[in-house]
Order: sequence, then C-alpha cells, then structure tokens
Amino acid sequence: MQIIQSALALVLTLGILVTLHEYGHFWVARRLGVKVLRFSVGFGKPLFSWYDRHGTEYAIAAIPLGGYVKMLDEREGPVPDELKGQAFTSKPPSHRIAIAAAGPLANFIFAIFAYWLISVVGVTTVAPIVGDVAAGSVAERAGLQEGMEIHSVDGHRVTSWRDVNMRLLERAGEQGQVSLEISRNGARGIVSGPLNGWGLSDDAPNPLAEFGITPWRPEVPAVLGQVTDGGRAMAAGLQAGDRVVSVGHEPVDDWFALVDHIRNAPEQPLMLTIERDGRLLDVGVTPASRTLDDGSVIGFVGAGVEAISWPDEVLREVQFGPLAAIPNAVHETWADTRLTLVAMKKMVTGLLSPTNLSGPITIARVAEASVSSGFEDFIRFLAYLSVSLGVLNLLPVPVLDGGHIVYYTIEAIRRKPLSEKTQELGLRIGMALILTLMVFALYNDLMRL
Repeated sequence: MQIIQSALALVLTLGILVTLHEYGHFWVARRLGVKVLRFSVGFGKPLFSWYDRHGTEYAIAAIPLGGYVKMLDEREGPVPDELKGQAFTSKPPSHRIAIAAAGPLANFIFAIFAYWLISVVGVTTVAPIVGDVAAGSVAERAGLQEGMEIHSVDGHRVTSWRDVNMRLLERAGEQGQVSLEISRNGARGIVSGPLNGWGLSDDAPNPLAEFGITPWRPEVPAVLGQVTDGGRAMAAGLQAGDRVVSVGHEPVDDWFALVDHIRNAPEQPLMLTIERDGRLLDVGVTPASRTLDDGSVIGFVGAGVEAISWPDEVLREVQFGPLAAIPNAVHETWADTRLTLVAMKKMVTGLLSPTNLSGPITIARVAEASVSSGFEDFIRFLAYLSVSLGVLNLLPVPVLDGGHIVYYTIEAIRRKPLSEKTQELGLRIGMALILTLMVFALYNDLMRL
C-alpha cells in the first residue's frame, strides 16, 4: 500500500512541477509567435490528448517522469512556406534564449509564490532549542549547551530546526568558524567555534546529529494512545490510556524506553505493569515479529503513543502580511537556490559525497511523507524541488535548457550558429552525462532501500 501511495505522490509532485516548467516554455513561445505543435506532460505514447483552436495538441503520456513542448522546427522536417515565420528556428537568438529560459524561470516563480502563500497563511514552528550536545562535537566546541535557543547561524536568521539544518548543510566540509546567536533564560549572546572540516555521512546525512545537536523535545510518557484491532496489545487486554510503569519489573521512563523493550523481544513474553484508572495491573503480552529490509527482526504489539502537546513557550508563530511576505518569499527561494548550488559544488569538489544524490525513488518517498504531513510540508517540498529543477535545467549542459542557452548565446555573438556536427557532439556528451547521473541517482535510491 505504501508503494502505491509513494508512486501516486511522485506522479502528483512531478506532474505539478513538469507542467509548470513546460508551461513556461509554452507561454513565452506563443507570445513570441512560435507555433507549438504539442504540449506533453510525460513521455511516451499519449494516454489521452486534445487540441485547441490553434492546433496545439495537449497530451498526458504514459511515463510521468518529465514532459516537453514540441514546436514547429525546420530541423525536424520541411515547413510550409506560409508557416516558416512561426518556426522556432526562424526566430532570432534572443527569442530562443527567452523560450529556453522560461521553463526554469517558471520554476522559480512558482517557488516564490509557494513561499509567499506559506508566509501569508502563517505557520507555527517549534523553536530550535538545544536538548543535548554530543561530547567532542563541533557544537560543543562552539559552546552550545542544553536549553539554548538558536536565533541565527552565521548571521542568517533561523526560526525552526529546518532552517538550522539548511544553514549547517551549507557549511559541511568547510574550515573556519561557525557563529551562532543564542539565548537562554532571556539573555542573548554569540557563541562560535572551529568547524575543522566537519563532514556528513555518505548515507542519509543528518547535519544536526553530525554537528552534535539533539533537539529538545518534551517528555513522551509511556501512555498508549491507540490500540490496533487484532494486534497483540488488544489481545492482551491493553487499552488506550494505559500508562506502562514497568516491563518485567524494570521501570519504564518514557515511550522510547517501552519501544526498545518491545522491539528487542519478538515472540518473547513480556510482563507489563500498567496504571489504569489509578490502579496498577499486570498484563502479559508477547510481541509479534517483523523482519526489516536489512534482515533484522523486531517485535511490535500494535499500539501507538498518546499524542503530546508542545509547551506554548517553545512555539513560534511566523506570519507576514501580503506585502511583507514578498521579500520573505524571495529570500526563501534564494536560500534554496544557494543551498542547491553549494551542494552541487561540494559534490564536485569532494566535500559532500555523491551518494547523497537522489533519484525518483527518494523523491517519491519524501513526496509521500510530505503529502501525509499536511499542506505546509507538501507546498514547501514542492517549492524546494521546483528550485532544484530550475537550477539543474540552467546548467550549461547540452540537452538541458542551460545548454541550449549557451548555444544560442554563442550564435548571437558569432552571428551564425555552431556547426551541426559540433552541436550533435555536444548533445551526445550531454545525453551521456545526464543518463549517467540518472543511473547513479537510481543506484543510490536502491542502496537506501
């Protein structure tokens, strides 16, 4: 079921972003007098299609991993004399550059709109308050301590752990100092320390953990919030609202300690002491076994934790008026753009492992998680992915929009196009590079599974 949900989330995510990207090309092409033959979302054979009054075919194709806008082009076959003025190849280089750049530009415009919408609607975030600091870590060298709230990283304001994560990711693999503005008990100050080239793990990097920070979180008592029908917990007589006091006469401090006991005892009987309506009861339960993807076996009983609420003092309301939200949205979009460029640079220079490159499987899993998390998370994920798509398409690689822009710019300077042989060679090299990256990204996805 989760595979189906992830696949649907991937189709929804890519469908939105590809449609926006291709519509940018389409809209500018139409405005510059180029005849558009087909607007396709997806590759391969169209599942269904329709035509508008201009003769443009709109198609939804079978492979939802991209899309394209097919324009009248003399390189692809003879063009009637009366239509030559509407051919893409008949337009000056400046027009072709505008058409090529319009797709990535549409991605950036969407990201700005998405962040503007989030800013206007407003969000409630959990303040980045330090819970624990790992011994010998960069965080400890910088002087971070439990209870400190982080307000900025290297002068950049942060209001959530997501913001902190992004700022730390930019500094991965670097030397020099990291500076953080903090507060504790109402007093503000600056702490700083050497990075010493700290790096990220090759698989599923976690900047916060590797920096040495464990975010503060409220205590999660071992209270059952829900009991699954037909599960071992229900069969044993456990009920929602039960508080587990001990397992085998060993006190249970919180929910995570209870989970550890259960996970470590597949098909092994456990004696739980629970508190129910002010009385202590002993309940025996035998966790069922479940085999994980890595081959390990864990126990589970079919029960979930009772929902907890964050204290009001650690929650921050972030909301802007319609006008004030505009510069904030532009700032967020630029931050995503910078992060994408920095990550690419660090992969090329070896400061960040290429194994962090993600493909469609990872995108599907993250998309499914963001859809499940709610409107804000999904819109934020769409915005970040849209920026990444815009940046990648502007790279000066033949086949991509950036490569076409380079070709048309050279043509404008030379006042004649590059030879067909040179362009064909560039396209082959570009295609080989893109295919290699796609295969490598897919390999990384499979290794993460």
